[in-house]
Parts: sequence; structure tokens; C-alpha cells
Amino acid sequence: MTFRSEPTDTTDAGFTAFVAAGWSRYLWTARLLTGDRQHGEELLQESLVKLYTRWKRVARNGDPHAYLRRMLVNGNVSRWRRWRREEPVAEAPDRQDGRAVPVEPNDALQRAVLRLPRQQRAVIVLRYFEDLSEKDAAAVMGCSVGALKSTHSRALAKLRAESSLLTAY
Repeated sequence: MTFRSEPTDTTDAGFTAFVAAGWSRYLWTARLLTGDRQHGEELLQESLVKLYTRWKRVARNGDPHAYLRRMLVNGNVSRWRRWRREEPVAEAPDRQDGRAVPVEPNDALQRAVLRLPRQQRAVIVLRYFEDLSEKDAAAVMGCSVGALKSTHSRALAKLRAESSLLTAY
């Protein structure tokens, strides 16, 4: 389901209504893109701050939902590039007992999607979670429909090969 609406209210109240109406949906989108609850929340908050500074122009001239989705995808790519330079450690420094930090429960499909490379994960999130058409998803990702289709095909092939999915359903 895509959000398409009449001209959006360009006031602060309009922005507040926009955020209230779409918060949970975009929080899930951000969490799926980042693969982490906290990083997803941070990504959404950063994107909403940027959107607020451009709210009057975006609300008057375009589709703020599409604009926010694009900001989330681009923001996740930027965050990924920054984190790629970090070096992983064998054990988290704040844990003295050596046990892994517990994560919220995930089903097998969500874990499989989170293991996909970021571009493939973004395609799956936009096509299936956001329910965007190929054309709209390609526009959000800034690529051609053909490039989107090939990325989508590779992502589905990886998901089909996941042994955890064969036993989960």
C-alpha cells in the first residue's frame, strides 16, 4: 500500500500529523533496513529532523511519504558506509561475562532478510513491506527498473536457498 494524498498541510501541525500517522510504519521500515532496533530508531529520527527542515517545500511540491522513504534508504547507505570502517571485536567491551547481548525475538524470515546485503535487503523491504511497484521502488533506490529487477532476483534466490526457511514454514 502506498500513501498518496492530496496536497499536504505545510504547517507544523501538518508535519506532526504526518509523523503521527506514519510513525510505526516508517519505524518498521527503518528497522528492517538497518537490521537493528536502535539503529532503525536513530535512522528514522535523523530522517524526520531533515524532513522537518524541508517540510514546507516537500509538502507543497511532492509526496512526503516517497521523500521520507528515499531519505531512509539513503540514510541507511550513509550509515553503512560509516560503520564499514569500524573494526569488529570478538566480545562487546561492556559485557564482563562474555555472553552475547540478547536480541529481540525474530522469526526465520526476518533473520534471513537481515542477512541479505544492504541493496538486496532494501529491495525486499520496499517491494514487500512497503508494497511499492517496481517503478516506485527503483525511484526510491535511484536506479533503473532493470537494475532493481536483477537485484530483486538475486535477493529472492538467496532467500530461497536459506535452509532455515525450509524448516520454519
